[in-house]
Amino acid sequence: MTRDRHRLIGRQRELARLEQIITAPAHQAFAVLRGEAGTGKSTLLRAAVSLAGEAGLRVIGSSGVEAESGLPFAGLHQLLLPLMPYGTEVPAPSRAVLEQVTGMRAGRPPGITEVAAAMLSLIAAAATDRPLFFAIDDAHWFDGESARVCAFVMRRAGAVDGRGLITVRSDMPSVFDDTGLDEIEVGPLPGQDAAALLELTGGKLDQDGRERVLRWAEGNPLALVELPRTAAQMPADLSGQDPPLPLTRRLEGLYAHRISGLTPATQEALLLAALDGLASVTGPRRPVLEKRLGDVDEAIDRGLLIVDPVSGQLGFRHPLVRSAVVQLASPNRRRAAHAELAALYPHDLERRAHHLSEAVLEPDEKTAAVLEQAAETATGRGASSVAVGWLERAAELSERPDRRSRRLAEAAFVAGQSAQLERARQLVESGGTSRTDVVVAECYAALYQDGEVRTTHRRVVAALEGLDPVQDRPTARRLINLLLVISLFAADATAWSVTESCVDRFCDPADPAGSAGRLCRDLWGDVVRRGAGGVERLREEFVQATADRPWEAMRLLVSAYCLDVLGEFRTPLTRLVAREEEAGAAGNAMTLLQLVMLDHMGAGRWAEAERTGQEGLRKAAGHGYALFAHQYRAFLAMVAACRGDTDTADRHRRAVEDWARPRGIGYLTQYADAVGVTTALARSDWATAYGLATGITPPGEFAPYNQQASRTLLDLVEAAVRSGHPDEARRHVRAAVADGLPAVSPRLALVTAAARAMTAPDQAAGLYREALALPGAVLFPFETARIRLGYGERLRRDHETRVAREQLEEALRVLSGLGALPWAERARTELAAARAAFGARGERWRSLTAQERQIAELAATGLTNKEIGAKLFLSPRTVGSHLYRIFPKLGVSSRAALRDALGTGTTPPTADDD
Repeated sequence: MTRDRHRLIGRQRELARLEQIITAPAHQAFAVLRGEAGTGKSTLLRAAVSLAGEAGLRVIGSSGVEAESGLPFAGLHQLLLPLMPYGTEVPAPSRAVLEQVTGMRAGRPPGITEVAAAMLSLIAAAATDRPLFFAIDDAHWFDGESARVCAFVMRRAGAVDGRGLITVRSDMPSVFDDTGLDEIEVGPLPGQDAAALLELTGGKLDQDGRERVLRWAEGNPLALVELPRTAAQMPADLSGQDPPLPLTRRLEGLYAHRISGLTPATQEALLLAALDGLASVTGPRRPVLEKRLGDVDEAIDRGLLIVDPVSGQLGFRHPLVRSAVVQLASPNRRRAAHAELAALYPHDLERRAHHLSEAVLEPDEKTAAVLEQAAETATGRGASSVAVGWLERAAELSERPDRRSRRLAEAAFVAGQSAQLERARQLVESGGTSRTDVVVAECYAALYQDGEVRTTHRRVVAALEGLDPVQDRPTARRLINLLLVISLFAADATAWSVTESCVDRFCDPADPAGSAGRLCRDLWGDVVRRGAGGVERLREEFVQATADRPWEAMRLLVSAYCLDVLGEFRTPLTRLVAREEEAGAAGNAMTLLQLVMLDHMGAGRWAEAERTGQEGLRKAAGHGYALFAHQYRAFLAMVAACRGDTDTADRHRRAVEDWARPRGIGYLTQYADAVGVTTALARSDWATAYGLATGITPPGEFAPYNQQASRTLLDLVEAAVRSGHPDEARRHVRAAVADGLPAVSPRLALVTAAARAMTAPDQAAGLYREALALPGAVLFPFETARIRLGYGERLRRDHETRVAREQLEEALRVLSGLGALPWAERARTELAAARAAFGARGERWRSLTAQERQIAELAATGLTNKEIGAKLFLSPRTVGSHLYRIFPKLGVSSRAALRDALGTGTTPPTADDD
């Protein structure tokens, strides 16, 4: 730190903060140095590195580079590679993720959360010897993926003995602007400190020169250090009394003046380094660049290059040097340098594409094809914004109009799928795209923002009419995907009939995408009649699905919800949500969050479901996606209804109905009706529940193209039985069996079995047991607890008190844990009645004679009259006579009820047994 002492004048407060960070508690392990260019952030970072070394911490350094800011995970390489020797000490899945990110292994591109979790594991392994200190300079130039990983890790690294400091420019927005980390503002030096620094750096200046430099420098330490060194050679725009340019531009001009004095070969080498990121520590370009730099003493002497104290490698003196190098080079020189750099990356598609795109000026089909391929990999990694930019550039470089149109259409499609609707609209309106592309972009916007299903359906069908199923397959595929989404929300039989015809025409079952389209048609529409065998088909499609189109996976996950098997795909769903959220693909993320919420609801994690719903509602409202916002409202209404918060449920339901019904969005109005049914059941208002349920679908049939028709099966049957409509309940159960609902999904198999038990009193016990024994019972805790409640009620009325208590106690435990308060209260009431009946039988027990008690105990163990007689030396007839008198005394009518009354049959109840 002695070398930089003159540069740290006036920074005592900041140095004290740095010393605190080195020894800070875990929750304050990282901090951000923020300030304008030249204020001394890098110098303070070097001071922190010295302090960390003195404290025994191992330093891991890196620098953000503008040239790499568009390459996913480029910045992270510098942090990970020094730690990779510890990779053998982390779990195998984490090691695989780290190797993929650093290019050591091929495989599925990992998501941001996966990388961050793996990096935390690596830090924990590396910090076993001594704590780590991360020094990240110019973090505002980190690529988006690296920045998001680092932001995630920085908030948690203290728990695994990692800490550090990053520098960012205050005039450049970045991911680090809202991380919640401690910040140290680095501003200009006060007048007295600025003069003290100039006293050390401007010894040969006269008084007039000092005053002029102080005025020009405006307290900026870099200016105070650099300006005096070349005051005599300052460019004209710096020699006037009133500087005409901002300080940053003036410093760039100063550096440009120094660069112009270098030899042409050194200038060329500096340009290569500036365009490709001299701060990177890996890659084939490193030895090439350093060889090209050759004798760099003159660049070091001129204050343009330095040796990084952490990595030991050459680096630019300041980012402004880099920008000056680039600005000084002519456009032709820059393009030639990019072409030379592209040749260094035959196996790095994205980096090669970046340099090629900057190297060409005229249309070039080879470069356009490389950019298109790079966009495809970026999309697969969730970097949709990068992909759209590369596709736009590929379109600009296309030599044929049809390829230009196709690439612009692809860019618009990716933009639309990632919630960049305005950008998608601009792309299709920019010219060169087909009318069909305009229809796709405008209809997505109209659907998501305004809930328009009628007009969009007609427009998409009209666009399909002029297409050839083979020659226009890519365009038709996009239109079919959109048509399926519109039809799902419309939930209209007429619209679905047209959609099904379009799917039959354009979705070739031999084509994987066509097969997936047919599966979505079957499951999103008339799932009752087309859904049998859907689970097996879905699994096959998921195995074959490609990872480079996140919306393809989303379609299959929506299908999984329709089949009640979202839980089976929870891991890929969670991974996809993280990837799309972190990549900024808001539209995809909002759709996926809905599926996460529905999975939470089905699995009984209602608190998590509510949190997810509130988060999704905020995001949808913030992006102006009214359709998604009202979906979240509908789902939140159902959670509230199940919890017995009927006021909240009613409020959300009314909002959904008022918005969706005039627009003809059947999916939402049907869901709102289902919320009304659940709300009525929560209030034990059986008649209202029955009326609302039969409004969704008449008893004895399941309305086609209505997802709630089958989902409300158990609700309708229970409401019918309790409101005095047993015939309608039985008719509905017969229809469920006849239509094969148990073969459609595990949930429908469960509720169909339970509905059969509700409508067959003579066979209820066996049918309830069959329902609860189904494999799917454990997957749906709310439905299963309701079934146990119904079973316990039936058992209590049949005087099977012991078994009734077991079922009711388990139902109460689950329902209370879920927060399903109305159903939990019902179970509690039934359980109290069962316990009271059991206690009453203790009184009856004492009314028996000693011999009757002996006979009752033996009969409860399952012995026959003959076997009891042999034990008590009585005739079977005498035993039978005793039992004839025992049954009414105990209030039972069978040996099974007697076993229940006496518990296990070996220990008679007592009066206080509860």
